[in-house]
Amino acid sequence: MSGETVITVVGNLVDDPELRYTPAGAAVAKFRVASTPRVFDRQTNEWKDGEGLFLTCSVWRQAAENAAETLTRGMRVIVQGQLKQRSYEDRDQVKRTVYELDVYEVGVSLARASAKVTKNPAGGGQQSNGQAPAQQQPPQQAGGWGGGQPAPAAAPAARGYSDEPPF
Repeated sequence: MSGETVITVVGNLVDDPELRYTPAGAAVAKFRVASTPRVFDRQTNEWKDGEGLFLTCSVWRQAAENAAETLTRGMRVIVQGQLKQRSYEDRDQVKRTVYELDVYEVGVSLARASAKVTKNPAGGGQQSNGQAPAQQQPPQQAGGWGGGQPAPAAAPAARGYSDEPPF
């Protein structure tokens, strides 16, 4: 990840994720996250909102399908990924620059909500009957890094660690 600008953003979803598929069949979900800083004004003794940041986010493959199925407008999320800058000309030939986030990880914030996590089977996707398998398998490391990014060389599972709870 040398030279990449990786950031973490905590904010609210502006709209529901939009799931699409590439011609090759890869799933991609796009959504926007709004993050507004709050600062305390000592003169008025109250909190004030700063200028909002709106980021368009793209998440790929199984994570895209999971995001589209799980996330909805208004949810507070934590998104981590590579910040990218893209320039283009609009209809009036005015040069514009936008910043987008190529998402590696996305999850709901548990600061003001609770969530129930259901793991996908190791092969990805749901079973045909829509129910979880009787025995859960750990997710595939290669597909879990989103955005086409390879898994780190020394992934936790490779060192004998597991993200499974001990109970």
